[in-house]
Amino acid sequence: MTAVDRAALAQFLRSRRDRLRPQDVGLPSTPRRRAPGLRREEVAQLAGMSVDYYVRLEQRRGPQPSEQMCLALARTLQLTPDERDHLFRLAGHPPPERAGVSLTVRPAVLRVLERLDDCAVFVASDTEVVLAQNRLARLLLGDRTRYRGREASGIWRWFTDPRERELHPVEEHDRGSRVRVADLRAAWARRRGAPDIEDLVNGLLEVSEEFAELWERHEVGIRHPDRKRFLHPAVGHVDLDCEVLATAGDGQVLVILSAEPGSENDDKLRLISMVGEDVAD
Repeated sequence: MTAVDRAALAQFLRSRRDRLRPQDVGLPSTPRRRAPGLRREEVAQLAGMSVDYYVRLEQRRGPQPSEQMCLALARTLQLTPDERDHLFRLAGHPPPERAGVSLTVRPAVLRVLERLDDCAVFVASDTEVVLAQNRLARLLLGDRTRYRGREASGIWRWFTDPRERELHPVEEHDRGSRVRVADLRAAWARRRGAPDIEDLVNGLLEVSEEFAELWERHEVGIRHPDRKRFLHPAVGHVDLDCEVLATAGDGQVLVILSAEPGSENDDKLRLISMVGEDVAD
């Protein structure tokens, strides 16, 4: 770990913030903006940090950002791999190894998320780290982008936090566990030795007997169900069609949860959208 170049870090963050428009990160654009680019408070909110913390970084008086904070900033500011490495060096950290999975969601994909406003849509990595959600996905699933470290992985939470399973009926939990372990083994085989994969697998082997037992089965490629059932506090059970689409060359998937127009489940999705954040996690 080396010293932070606070002046260069502040200038770099400001320049990357200024080049983004609200619509690039899924925020509405308002006519009263006095300057182009994102506001500091918007960057802070999207990156999961306090506004004061981010302001101090841009004012050259903040503490050294952690590696996890650098990753959150890189994702929020949509940095290229080279820009991300530069950010890490300015913050006094060695750049993370490039493992073939991008944590930056391309602007075109973010636009798709927001335009599919009658579907719950999110983008995730191959370790089930949710990188972006549209409004309906947040209302249905809760804010999945707020987690950091190991907890950012939905696979980690599934085996370590009982609350993660409350979104699904009990009878689907066993299959949910098998699918997640099989997906992780496939990712582990593709990216053998990648720090995030090794840390996730080794950590789960230490803390979860269920995971360890399933890992020993060496299952890969279990078919995902085409329909998923969720439990929501406002509407109860809601059954949704699930489409999982790979995005181009960045190791991400676009997940679309939809209901047949005019069906009972479609009505439930509309109700979830109407009741809004009052019942969201």
